[in-house]
Amino acid sequence: MSGVAGKVYVVTGGTGGLGLATAKQLIADGAAVVVSGRDQDRVLTAVEELGVGSMGMIADNADPDTAQQLVTIATTTFGRLDGALISVGGPPTGTVMGTPDATWTSAFESVFVGSVRIARAVAEAIEGPGSIAFVLSSSVRAPLANLAVSNGLRPGLAMVAKTLADELGPRGIRVNGLLPGRIGTDRVAQLDAASGDAEGARERAIATIPLGRYGDPAEFAQAAAFLLGDRSSFITGVMLPVDGGMLRAL
Repeated sequence: MSGVAGKVYVVTGGTGGLGLATAKQLIADGAAVVVSGRDQDRVLTAVEELGVGSMGMIADNADPDTAQQLVTIATTTFGRLDGALISVGGPPTGTVMGTPDATWTSAFESVFVGSVRIARAVAEAIEGPGSIAFVLSSSVRAPLANLAVSNGLRPGLAMVAKTLADELGPRGIRVNGLLPGRIGTDRVAQLDAASGDAEGARERAIATIPLGRYGDPAEFAQAAAFLLGDRSSFITGVMLPVDGGMLRAL
């Protein structure tokens, strides 16, 4: 068990991929969750899958009202809030030279500002110890081809998380980041397909992973639940790769 039993968490981007996998792990370990996503059908489906102990909210992280609405739903429904897994959908693919200003601005609002806003609102609502985890990317430490926006924004969020860990540590609130590598989600499948040769892209990626395979979302979820729970009570300000050894940097 990850030490989350009886606690309440917000999971943004919780209707699919890594967010939904983590929400399932939290529920299985005895926590309650509020999951959010932009698509109504996906939110309803996620809550149906998660069952008792879950609530859903249709929300866009870029909306200034989303952060407080998530906190309100969590505290009014479950009576408390202990932390959050803050995740957004992957920003658009593209190069630095080929990405227009509007795409950078839109991604900055949702990926960066929205995430920071939610972290602040959750931190303000936590009474006593708590934990906030950002879902970032291996692009925090090494650029990924054709993912200029992610390469630009994720490292900045990692430094925000590190700074927030300093600010919130005296209150017993821990802040960490997760750096997923090639994990078998729809997003990664789309990135492979965008190369024009999905199977070839997958084979080339696997060749760079010491464990010799893509990760399973459930494996990421176990790492996320660990960072959110009491078992990691002396870990804060850490950027944890969940990548099968793909990152070559320390």
